[in-house]
Amino acid sequence: MNAQPPTPTTPTTAPAAADDDIVVRLENVTVRYRLPAERIRTFKEWAIRYLLRQKVAYRDVLALNGVSLEVRAGEVFGLIGPNGAGKSTLLKLVARVLRPTAGRVWVKGHVAPLLAMGAAFHPELTGRENVYLNGTLLGMTHREINNRFQAIVDFAEMWDFIDAPLRTYSSGMTARLAFAVATDRQPDILIVDEVLGVGDTAFQEKSLNRIRTYQEQGATTLFVSHSMNTIKNICQRAAWLDHGQVKFIGPADEAVERYLASLHQA
Repeated sequence: MNAQPPTPTTPTTAPAAADDDIVVRLENVTVRYRLPAERIRTFKEWAIRYLLRQKVAYRDVLALNGVSLEVRAGEVFGLIGPNGAGKSTLLKLVARVLRPTAGRVWVKGHVAPLLAMGAAFHPELTGRENVYLNGTLLGMTHREINNRFQAIVDFAEMWDFIDAPLRTYSSGMTARLAFAVATDRQPDILIVDEVLGVGDTAFQEKSLNRIRTYQEQGATTLFVSHSMNTIKNICQRAAWLDHGQVKFIGPADEAVERYLASLHQA
């Protein structure tokens, strides 16, 4: 599933009138995916349909549709909404792993993304090897990882398994290691997409405390969760997304109340 190439009207330079405390700004952002209109099981079937018959039909899906929002420095900003609402797509834009089909995305500072549980990990590598792999992808040098390795594994509480292949890890163990690597250094912007929804309660609280500490030191967090209590407890503001559109942006408590009320009305 690939987004269509961005139009020429999607600059990534900072807007001229950017406020000093704004670190993320989306202006009328749209992301359009092109999907096959019918199920094609194999490449051979696609080749027959497209190369020989020219009959592969597609449909366009708007993952985001005209979304505008701003996130301030030091905020823990929540994103809520049902599956398929566009939350993960929005985070991928901020992480610079996806470009919009239309609109402007502006991000200020170093971003540490936790877009999916262990997404940058390789199942056949050991936990130790994956720490070095993921740390490198996050911009750390080999020397920096050497210096921080003990602190990373200490935080993840993974010494008993650090030299075992990742495929032997549970989902909670993978999430713990991924979070420990991504948050070992304080980023300007931390992106957390549901990775705290797995694992034990004690580690979840430990991770939330690290997020709070970084917030106190000026870091910004974009936080996606289906736990409305977590959103209310750690987020100052939140955006409610539905079918790629922003339904509400405001205090986290109010955003949660409006979202839950919409579920009861459905």
